[in-house]
Amino acid sequence: MFTPDDYTHMSHALQLAQRGLYSTDPNPRVGCVLVKDGVVAGSGWHAVAGGPHAEIHALQNAGTQARGATAYVTLEPCCHHGKTPPCTDALIAAGVVRVVAAMTDPNPKVGGKGLQQLRDAGIEVESGLLESQALALNPGFVQRMRSGRPWVRCKSALSLDGKTALANGRSQWITGDAARLDVQRWRARSSAIVTGIGTVLADDPSLTVRIDTGQKPVRQPLRVVLDRQLRMAPTAKLLVQPGRTLIFTTANDSQKAAALQRSNVQVVTLPELQLDVMLARLAQEQCNEVWVEAGAALSGALLQAGLVDELILYVAPKLLGDTARGLFQLPSFSALADAVSLELTDVRMVGEDVRIIAKLGTRTSSPPE
Repeated sequence: MFTPDDYTHMSHALQLAQRGLYSTDPNPRVGCVLVKDGVVAGSGWHAVAGGPHAEIHALQNAGTQARGATAYVTLEPCCHHGKTPPCTDALIAAGVVRVVAAMTDPNPKVGGKGLQQLRDAGIEVESGLLESQALALNPGFVQRMRSGRPWVRCKSALSLDGKTALANGRSQWITGDAARLDVQRWRARSSAIVTGIGTVLADDPSLTVRIDTGQKPVRQPLRVVLDRQLRMAPTAKLLVQPGRTLIFTTANDSQKAAALQRSNVQVVTLPELQLDVMLARLAQEQCNEVWVEAGAALSGALLQAGLVDELILYVAPKLLGDTARGLFQLPSFSALADAVSLELTDVRMVGEDVRIIAKLGTRTSSPPE
């Protein structure tokens, strides 16, 4: 049975974990609070991949006060050697007497072994406190570990009548400055930004993060373009930006591929451009959260394939008319029961626009909360 104080300290740990929102990728965001005699003795969070984990920061912050303390941690402490030593060893050596974890680690290298190691050392262990909040911090990491594919968010800016561009293709700008700034925050927390070649040819986007995330330099997500026929121009903006670019194609054209490939650009040729195969490849690239900014064809194809986990929609107070371009290319439905079902999880004003976050209501498997 968890006490009110347990909830308070785990909530604190979850708030600390949020500080790693833009910087821990491909690792999970984790926070830790050490409490002794009802007083916080130390706290920390995982700040950057390859650096000390949250527990180590908290132990260093607490010093000798860690002995006899309770550790509240948002994810089961690791028990294996990676880029850093096991956190379980550090907690045991520091003399912590109780560990409360929000959730077990879905990484099969851990998966309950860390908690068991702590129990074997005589430490009282409990888990499951505010688990849904901990899952919401790391939906991509959890899904990648459990199912081998990243968490996919599909973004669109649209008018009140459901249109994304005028008939002539013009779409800049449907939404206001605040909505576009919000998009930058979502990009910054993502492992990869995915688009189609149609969007690249029409808009020549950079697909970069252009806000201050506190990191120097700003971590740029992997850019991913689906380009069946290798129509990408070597002069495209996104090919010369900081960070890496992957181009998925079915074109067996070594000359075109050679013209595109450079130190930060890789052309991946597949027999068929299957979306699930592409996402599995991104999981192999350790991508946790994928942000899709694409046209109606690619976005609709991902939806039809059941590969979209969340929709992020920015609705502008505008009407673009019947001839304007639609949101998704989907098949015609003969019955309302066949329509794509959504669960609205957040609706709020962002500047002059409305942001709607929705999860897919009909799925073959349950996503993390």
